[in-house]
Amino acid sequence: MKKLALLLAASALASAFATSAWSKTLVYCSEASPEGFDPAIYTAGTSFDASSRTVYNRLVEFKHGSTETEPGLAESYTISPDGTVYTFKLRKGVKFQKTDFFTPTRDLTADDVIFSFERQLKADNPWNKYVAGASYEYADGMGFPKLIKSIEKVDDLTVKFTLNKPEAPFLADLAMDFASIVSKEYADKLAADNNMVQMNQKPLGTGPFTFVGYQQDAVIRYQANPDYWGPKQKIDDLVFAITPDASVRAQKLKAGECHIASYPNAADVAGLKADANLKVDEKPGLNIAYLAYNTMQAPFDKPDVRRALNMAINKKAIVEAVFQGAGQVAKNPIPPTMWSYNDKVEDDKYDPAAAKAALEKAGVKDLSMKIWAMPVSRPYMLNARRAAELMQADFAKVGVKVEIVTYEWAEYLKLSKAKDRDGAAMLGWTGDNGDPDNFLDTLLGCDAVGGNNRAQWCNKDFDALVKKAKVTSDQAERAKLYEEAQVVFKKEAPWATLDHSLEIMPMSKKVSNYYMDPVGVHRFNDVDIAE
Repeated sequence: MKKLALLLAASALASAFATSAWSKTLVYCSEASPEGFDPAIYTAGTSFDASSRTVYNRLVEFKHGSTETEPGLAESYTISPDGTVYTFKLRKGVKFQKTDFFTPTRDLTADDVIFSFERQLKADNPWNKYVAGASYEYADGMGFPKLIKSIEKVDDLTVKFTLNKPEAPFLADLAMDFASIVSKEYADKLAADNNMVQMNQKPLGTGPFTFVGYQQDAVIRYQANPDYWGPKQKIDDLVFAITPDASVRAQKLKAGECHIASYPNAADVAGLKADANLKVDEKPGLNIAYLAYNTMQAPFDKPDVRRALNMAINKKAIVEAVFQGAGQVAKNPIPPTMWSYNDKVEDDKYDPAAAKAALEKAGVKDLSMKIWAMPVSRPYMLNARRAAELMQADFAKVGVKVEIVTYEWAEYLKLSKAKDRDGAAMLGWTGDNGDPDNFLDTLLGCDAVGGNNRAQWCNKDFDALVKKAKVTSDQAERAKLYEEAQVVFKKEAPWATLDHSLEIMPMSKKVSNYYMDPVGVHRFNDVDIAE
């Protein structure tokens, strides 16, 4: 069965390359299959790459290679003096994509914008639970249902958001993937056909590429959208060749079977740089890798136990083994490249003897626990299994027995959110909008418990600081609040902060106009390839 699956995948990829005989095709070797194609119900970059950054647009967008926003589907906007009313003027004549599964009859209107958000905000909306087990983690975790008082249609091309309070990062939040605008007309047709689940299987938006088809765990195909409101795309066909093994991705890139490859192993980077046909771009990552203790479960509900375990981890050894110089030890939950980073915070010292003594003092003996290791490479953690094995050995030195567990990526993301999850889950984050709120509140706020907050940690002092920062317009004042929040975080230790990585993107020298994105997604609009 495995051999058959490999043959089918190879056949699908060969078919994808066959299009190059009469069109310009770019092949991207991606690291995993998407969970689905509706960016509102997921948080993983793999799913965003395959949906929101290809098929969809947002009211405002991040400029290529930047966290600065620019007009998207909204050509302009105004903000009220008190910061609670945002009015967006939509572009005229923006068309939804024509596909073999749906032909739109109208252009983008305010109705599409309202539908796109209300399905996330209102639990009684028919589309709120249209996929079994799905949740709107970003909208819920960022407090949007409480924040947004109303969304009103002023006219067909004008929509007004009224907030219950000022929200400093709100505009940047709207440029994030979960805020992608979907077609209400398409949704209405699917609902009428009793086929709502297709929204997550066959996406349709206003973006630069039109979805063509997906072969599970093998290939995703797109074509340039001929009706795109922005510049005409330079490539005709875009192919995601799903390749979970990082070494195999590197081999495919060297062999010319793909033009861009994600997340190489550190050990492969030197060989990629030495290849005359390739170029390797690098930049500091806006990211963090961490081990999240389940603070709702004993003995991880005690800060002194969590701090003791942190002292047992040799983070320097992990960074050296996994990144080989392309990463640094993390002490805070935000990267040092981000404003408000508190460099005065002291990191947990690696001290096995002190860790063992602290566990004994806390009354913890013969502890057995699980460490969850991600099954895929991510920019913040290239080899989670190796990192878990090193932590397993570290914990053994202080008398803690560790079982390493893992699951298929989509299942891993789902199960690790459970409030009764056992042990500590390894995960990470690449910032979505360049704002500290996207780390501190999204990953550690009380609203995110049961979702992005994998530590299930709700600390009133921490939460009050980050919530106050949200409604403060002065960045210097916001920075002070976030600095205080990092002190609380370090004292309470809901995570073991592991590393911040250098992001590395190898590609063919034939590729041009590809920009490494600070928010960690892969965008192919405006990218070109020499024939």
